Amino acid sequence: MALMSILKNFHVRFLVFSLIVLALVLLFQQTLPQILSESIWTIFYFSYLVSFLALWLYKKSPENFLQIKLLGMVIRILASLTFIAVIVWRGEENIILFIANFFILFLFYLIFDIYTFISNLRPISK
Repeated sequence: MALMSILKNFHVRFLVFSLIVLALVLLFQQTLPQILSESIWTIFYFSYLVSFLALWLYKKSPENFLQIKLLGMVIRILASLTFIAVIVWRGEENIILFIANFFILFLFYLIFDIYTFISNLRPISK
């Protein structure tokens, strides 16, 4: 019972989700290191921080949820494109692998973002 109330906390769910993604990265790093870019940890930290910032914005102003949600998406896309450009400009060795790893993590956090968006709409629609 107490576990369910803890898991309803948004920040706890985000932390649990990030720990699962972290465990997957560690698992792949140990079993299939050739499919991970050397910059995987930079990608992970960037994805975590951008998602946390976007989710913090959503919780900051619930009365303007739609506008904040759109702002968060724009920030996420622009920050991601800037991040990719900077890493590629710095001279990443395997650009295709880097971009593939980036978008896989990006999609994981985007799916979590969509899930939280839908779960926030449910109470409104009732």
